[in-house]
Amino acid sequence: MKTILFFLSSFLFITFLKGQANSLALGTNSLRTEFTIAKREFALYEKEHGKFVQTSNVLMHYLTWGKPTAIPLIWVHGSLTNGYEIKQIANRLINAGYYLIAIDYYGHGQTKIPTHEVSLYHVADDIKVLMDKLKIKKAIIGGFSRGGYISSAFYDAYPQRVLGLILEDGGSVSSNTYFHKLSQQELDNRINIFQKNIINESYFETQFEAYRSIYDTTEKGNQFEILSWITKMKTGKWSICPGLMTLFNMADSNQYRDLIQHTTSASLFGESMAIIEPKIVYRNLNVPLLILDPFGENDPFPFEKENIALQKQHPNWIKYISYKNTEHNIHYVHPENFISDLTGFLTIIKTPDSNYFKK
Repeated sequence: MKTILFFLSSFLFITFLKGQANSLALGTNSLRTEFTIAKREFALYEKEHGKFVQTSNVLMHYLTWGKPTAIPLIWVHGSLTNGYEIKQIANRLINAGYYLIAIDYYGHGQTKIPTHEVSLYHVADDIKVLMDKLKIKKAIIGGFSRGGYISSAFYDAYPQRVLGLILEDGGSVSSNTYFHKLSQQELDNRINIFQKNIINESYFETQFEAYRSIYDTTEKGNQFEILSWITKMKTGKWSICPGLMTLFNMADSNQYRDLIQHTTSASLFGESMAIIEPKIVYRNLNVPLLILDPFGENDPFPFEKENIALQKQHPNWIKYISYKNTEHNIHYVHPENFISDLTGFLTIIKTPDSNYFKK
């Protein structure tokens, strides 16, 4: 899923155009065959792993892998992806001892954007409802990028329901920290780059055309996970992640600027992402926290110094691991190391030791 997981700007945009160009080279007939197989496999996979829970906000879709008797890890995906982002390593995580649950939050996968205003904390409320439904008293809450910030919001709202936290490049430092360090000219330049990289929502007459637009011929197989990104509109047309940039308050450069400089004028969802302050959320941290921090030239959250400072404030609870020469998505680029780090973290949860993280 290289096309799906290729991030362009500092707030995580996906390029669909590469997939469209690649798929045209494959040939329509061959791709239609793959599409037919993909639809069948997607339905079978959903039957085995996919479920829904009704909350006060939305009918939320989620995936599960493993035995409910194992230690639960609730995974919260990044922007413009969904619960399927963790699928490729799901079996290895359950073999390590996890009961893996991956949600789709608003506008992602098979979870719709609610008609009322929502925030990261509303997603936290939804996760709590899911835990109640599954009769899970406590869980490890983990997330990638924006999902990390939702994980932090969950700990802020429901600390008594958390066994531990895993933050993969998100949720450990205030999201606007980097931008607020820039001069006005530097910020203007960043916003201009953002404007050039904006990808307008595309609409397709058929599901197949949407599938073809993001199918990646550099990878083998029918890539049935693609179907989880495609949504049928009320008009009968099909789209990919419709409405999300408006939800994020990032539909254009003016919204993006407001998100950074005039936060309270942004959408509630965007505002909640911009104002959450992990230094406050974790002021009384009392569960193990694993921070996985990529360090690369184009990392959208270049917060190495801030992460190290947070770890030093809570040496008994925080484990900090830096991934060199990595831009953002650790679990995709370095699955072996990611699995190893999460396996080690699970060992600590099973045999808690308040001195473990001391050097």
